[in-house]
Amino acid sequence: MTTPTLLLADSRFKPWEAALWLLAFASPWLLGKHALIINEIAIVALFAISLDLILGYTGIVSLGHAAFLGFGAYTAALFAKHISPDPLLGLATGVVAATALGAICSLTIMRGSDLTRLMVTLGVAAILTELANKLDWLTGGSDGLQGVLMGPLLGKFEFDLMGQTAAWYSLSVLLVLFMLARRLIHSPFGATLKAVRDNRLRAMAIGIPVASRLAVAYTIAAGVAGAAGALMAQTTGFASLEVFALERSADVMLMLVIGGVGWLYGGVFGAVVFKLLHDVVSAITPQYWTFWIGLFLLVLVLVGREKLMRPWTWFGKAGGKP
Repeated sequence: MTTPTLLLADSRFKPWEAALWLLAFASPWLLGKHALIINEIAIVALFAISLDLILGYTGIVSLGHAAFLGFGAYTAALFAKHISPDPLLGLATGVVAATALGAICSLTIMRGSDLTRLMVTLGVAAILTELANKLDWLTGGSDGLQGVLMGPLLGKFEFDLMGQTAAWYSLSVLLVLFMLARRLIHSPFGATLKAVRDNRLRAMAIGIPVASRLAVAYTIAAGVAGAAGALMAQTTGFASLEVFALERSADVMLMLVIGGVGWLYGGVFGAVVFKLLHDVVSAITPQYWTFWIGLFLLVLVLVGREKLMRPWTWFGKAGGKP
């Protein structure tokens, strides 16, 4: 088979994946009381996938990725309050706005070393935080943008207090963008991204336009992060300065450490483990939950992810890394 055919075959769903996603979509109904946490997991999983696109597949380190999450959240919230409460239109607007911001910011990450890129991404998040704080007439300032009311999804499904509609909505967006992301990384374009990640100088030597590849990957990842931010604002009815916080970027980095980089399911599984640990441990020890998560990460690094999480490893080996 030719290389494009092999890449296309790698992007197809395996039987175990179909079962996994069916279980995920059944979970808001099976675990009705926990639909809100399922919604949160779906959103942060999408955010983790967006970071993995640049970190795991392109080698761009970012500690300010929350800038795009927050920009998408505020854009979708403002769109709902002042233009239209339609969820899908708001989602599309948030994605477009974050993608445009990513395209602008991509001009800065093409220069300098990894350290300068790290500082630039932090700087963008800091600038947006301060703008959102100062433009209180538009964003609500430190009080946040409150009272974001959404219309029924597809004109039929109202957002309920239990969060089931929100969970199915977020899971649907997660699945669609996951499939698009996987199709991208298993395309010839995705192969060039991996070449740039593995050896940038060699990629340049064989004629790959490294700068444009970095810019496109960064822009796409920004759009996916903007989708996660839009979902967050729409399903919570609120957007605050906290969405730009460094902790957001650090948390999503921890999710990739838990699940593994360079594997889209790593972001999904990492989000599940991190959010469940956060929810369970903070309920037991509200003041010291970060200690236990830190201890878990230390054990994970010292013992090894494959030994602690053999089922995930088995899935990856059974069907090839998705």
